[in-house]
Amino acid sequence: MKKYVSLCSLLMLLLAAMPALAQPKVAATYGNGSTQFTLATGSPGELGLLKELAMVFTDQHQATMHWVKAGSGKSLALLKAKNVDVVMVHAPSAEKTAMAEGWAIKRSLLGSNEFYIVGPAADPAGLSKASSAANAYARIAKAQSKFFSRGDNSGTHKKELALWKMADVTPQGDWYLVTGDFMMATLKRADHEQGYFMTDSSTWVAGRADLQNLKILFRGDKFIVNTYHALCQPAGATPGADIAAQFIDFVASEEGQQIIRSYGKQQYSEGLYNDAVYASQFE
Repeated sequence: MKKYVSLCSLLMLLLAAMPALAQPKVAATYGNGSTQFTLATGSPGELGLLKELAMVFTDQHQATMHWVKAGSGKSLALLKAKNVDVVMVHAPSAEKTAMAEGWAIKRSLLGSNEFYIVGPAADPAGLSKASSAANAYARIAKAQSKFFSRGDNSGTHKKELALWKMADVTPQGDWYLVTGDFMMATLKRADHEQGYFMTDSSTWVAGRADLQNLKILFRGDKFIVNTYHALCQPAGATPGADIAAQFIDFVASEEGQQIIRSYGKQQYSEGLYNDAVYASQFE
């Protein structure tokens, strides 16, 4: 009987701990106010833009923001599971589905950057002659040149898959390498191993000083422009839903937009992101 009680007690403790174990890992915390909320995003957090926005907002609202580092696909999954209060993502189709299904609200355009297809200067697949992003991918597949994919269901990965489909290619073989990693890490691996990769322009600008072998080989196709949106929980769905909605309002305001359009200029001589006015032409 004692063993039975002990086992039951252990099981109850494990079950009680499961929700905590399921919570996403917090990459950074900004502010120290009493009102807390959690935001999931990838590149804006990796490159420091989120910190700039968060420090101003949390100071104004006596709030605390917890950042969860996740690509667009995972960020939306976390929002759906009510594990975060707000997301900043670039996956328009999935965002619209979230809105239609009712588990996300307040979809707001924040800004944009674009994708560059980068690769070794020798350009063995001839991307410099490509007529479109899909044609660039078709050339890579035909040459079976080394290509790196994040393979993580992020917005970047979804865009990549759409381009393979447009090129009528099923990418497979030794030349197609899936990293399962974030943007900067995959960019650096592509540089080290001299392969092709589709990176967002913000990551390229931030990381190019450390790159030895890659150059921009294709850009300018409207299809590979990223528009970033914020979405949050419906009112009352999570404890941080209300303050998360206020954060979206802040980022969309002129104060927030000025932070976005100027971010990175001092360090890199050019901004890492365009504002919502510029991004609206690609909606």
